[in-house]
Amino acid sequence: MTQKTKLINSSPFKLQIMKKTIITLTLAIALFSCGKKEDNTNIDSIIASKNVTALQAKKALIQADLAKIDDALATLDVKKDEALVSVLEVNDTTFTHYLEVQGSVNTKENILVQPEFQGTLVALNVKAGQQVSKGQVLGRVDDAGLSQQVASLENQYALAKTTFERQKNLWNQKIGSEIQYLQAQTQMISAQRGVAQIKAQLNKTVIKAPFSGTIDDVFVEKGQVVAPSAQGLMRIVNLNNMYVSTTVPETYIGKLKVGTEVEVFLTSLGKTYKGKVRQVASFVNPSNRSFGIEVSVPNPENLLRPNQVAKLKITDYLSKNAIVVPTNVVQEDGKGDKFVFIATEINGKTGIAKKLIVTTGKSSDNVTEIVSGLTAKDVIVTEGVNTISEGMKLNF
Repeated sequence: MTQKTKLINSSPFKLQIMKKTIITLTLAIALFSCGKKEDNTNIDSIIASKNVTALQAKKALIQADLAKIDDALATLDVKKDEALVSVLEVNDTTFTHYLEVQGSVNTKENILVQPEFQGTLVALNVKAGQQVSKGQVLGRVDDAGLSQQVASLENQYALAKTTFERQKNLWNQKIGSEIQYLQAQTQMISAQRGVAQIKAQLNKTVIKAPFSGTIDDVFVEKGQVVAPSAQGLMRIVNLNNMYVSTTVPETYIGKLKVGTEVEVFLTSLGKTYKGKVRQVASFVNPSNRSFGIEVSVPNPENLLRPNQVAKLKITDYLSKNAIVVPTNVVQEDGKGDKFVFIATEINGKTGIAKKLIVTTGKSSDNVTEIVSGLTAKDVIVTEGVNTISEGMKLNF
């Protein structure tokens, strides 16, 4: 028993098993090679036989195999002839183009009140922040005896007037000379003018509000000697008649007219006001080739102040039935033609890409007017335009 086991595990027995394995593999390879060679030989022999029926049958078998291969590849390969995009249907809309410039808020009724008569300020009737009306007395300067002079001159005028009236009655009765009549008349007129002149001087001692508004600041005190100066007595401002002044290029002459609507944005307030052009200058500044305009702005909340910075959007073009698209969807080809992609043959959420040559107009607020090439109800591609081409299938 032990001797038998040794014979089985001996080297000659192992070599015999290996020889059998090698022979089996060699036969398998030979059979595979013969099959392939036989298949090629079969096709060659069919072609050599010129048997049409056999050739057609062989072709059908090969095409069936190719169809199976195509189906397998279709499930494995990424579809490169399709794209995922976003689309938008265009319609007629109102398109407005703006000229954007910067301006400054101002008012015509913003002045420093000056005294017309030099002297001591004997009365100060207002304080900062107080509302005043046109003609209201704000203060008074010492008249330095003018009021007494008025009384004296008025008495002289009354006497001259009485003398003239009596001389006139005599002259009407043909009594007295003409020269006496004329002298009495001249003295009366001279006395009358003297009274008017001294009263005018006396009125200058009274400080009155030139218009209704608010006392913004007072720079003097009662008892102080005042005279006309760069500082003035006080500042009075009316915020009801506000406007924005700015300049625009001379190329806009004829485009901007009185009544043109303007959007005024106050950066300090973060608010937008609707205004209108109220004045267009007739002079072009030769240094910068621009002309000035004024835009009236309502101030219902009294938030506007002189010298605030404003950004103006002035309407210089308006189309009520315009076709507009996002500016970024308009592309340019090698010929310099502008174009957009639209989706055609739409079926649910799919379509076919088509390139349309368009003519563009003005652009504003990230949209561009299409003058020709697009019509209402066209469906344009808005996102993914750089990844598509003519005829490509679109998914959206």
